[in-house]
Amino acid sequence: MKVLIVYAHQEERSFNRALLQRALDELAAGGHEVQVSDLYAMGFDPVASEADFFERRFPDRLQYDREQKHNHQHQSLRADIAGELDKLIWCDTLILQFPLWWFSVPAIMKGWIDRVFINGPVYGGGKRYDTGGMRGRRAMVATSTAAYDTMCAPDGLVGALDVILWPIQNGMLAYAGFQVLPPFVAWSVNFVDEATRQGYLDGYAERIRGLDATRPLFFHPLNDFGTDWRLKPDIAAATVGQRRA
Repeated sequence: MKVLIVYAHQEERSFNRALLQRALDELAAGGHEVQVSDLYAMGFDPVASEADFFERRFPDRLQYDREQKHNHQHQSLRADIAGELDKLIWCDTLILQFPLWWFSVPAIMKGWIDRVFINGPVYGGGKRYDTGGMRGRRAMVATSTAAYDTMCAPDGLVGALDVILWPIQNGMLAYAGFQVLPPFVAWSVNFVDEATRQGYLDGYAERIRGLDATRPLFFHPLNDFGTDWRLKPDIAAATVGQRRA
């Protein structure tokens, strides 16, 4: 495999860093190729702005997605975006690794997605879900949280985990065409003992070893929807994000 890990944690001594190192060790032992985008260490700029483009198709008003497409076509993207896009296209497996903050990714990772998931190669022009630009590739969320697993049960305090991760797994990864693997979650890392944390590390190593054999989550393909962009009458809603009115 060719694996890209996009990593967002600012503390070198964090449990997230330990998870990252364990993944790197397992991937190296398996003979896989790996690249890491350590966003804080890179000082990655998360702000999408007109400075991202050396050419402007619409100079009077910034239309960011359309400028992305134009500048990708003319090889005039800012260098940091072009470099990360090269990594994304290179990989066959993407891992987004981050602490779960406010039900989402840290701002620096959201900025990476905003700036690197480029209109043209990643999505757009009818490319979405099973026709997305990243089709044929796999992706996985690896996250840690201070929440207990029971808090993220379907009847839990903060709601079901698949609902919490829906904007990431559906709206970012599946939309771009990735086959999305079930997430890896290390629960309540601030409040468990060392033996439990070691168990998380071992569990993550096992997940990394089994990436090739892991069955992806289901997301509805484009053909399940009609011309009104709603599920066809004969298609049963089969995800947490779609339901019959």
